[in-house]
Amino acid sequence: MDMVPGSSSRRAVFLDRDGTINEEVGYLCSLDDLVLIKGAAEGIRLLNSLGLLVVVATNQSGVARGYFDESFVSCVHAEIERRLAQEGACVDAWYVCPHHPTEGRDAYRLSCGCRKPAPGLLLRAGQDLGIDLARSWFVGDTAMDMECASAVGAKGILVLTGKGRLTLSRIKGRNTHPEFVAPDLASACLWIRDDMLSLGENYGAGNQ
Repeated sequence: MDMVPGSSSRRAVFLDRDGTINEEVGYLCSLDDLVLIKGAAEGIRLLNSLGLLVVVATNQSGVARGYFDESFVSCVHAEIERRLAQEGACVDAWYVCPHHPTEGRDAYRLSCGCRKPAPGLLLRAGQDLGIDLARSWFVGDTAMDMECASAVGAKGILVLTGKGRLTLSRIKGRNTHPEFVAPDLASACLWIRDDMLSLGENYGAGNQ
């Protein structure tokens, strides 16, 4: 049964993009530099099979800084989708913050509520897609991702790809402490599957 947006009945796995799905290269300004992390498609395919929404929430301040525009970000996401589809995996939705509070140009130079660690992207997705944020997960490689998860009551999972190892060596305090630390996205998705099982939930029941 399709859920009414805002009904907060569905569960999701929120994913950071750079350093979690694809290799961290600083600012991804060319499709030639786009490399999916090994096992990322496999992990996302598992989430799909569990009936969980897969939602990417990504800061892209390169737009504000003038390194690329929003249309290029969309091109990157289309290419990621194409590569994932080749391995039977898909992302259900993409949420992007193009702002930066102190650097950049025009309307993109903005102290916004959507730049992680602020929870705006997740709150918007929750309303748009009817997601129960407190019963969802966030997988990322930075302290900002973990803080964002904490802000909405989701379980944060830190991956050691991208900036993950550096993050693990630095994070302190309750607001940045991950629920689980995984070597990579594929391992994080296996943990999510096991977490669902530990709660007595059946595969495919993610959106019930």
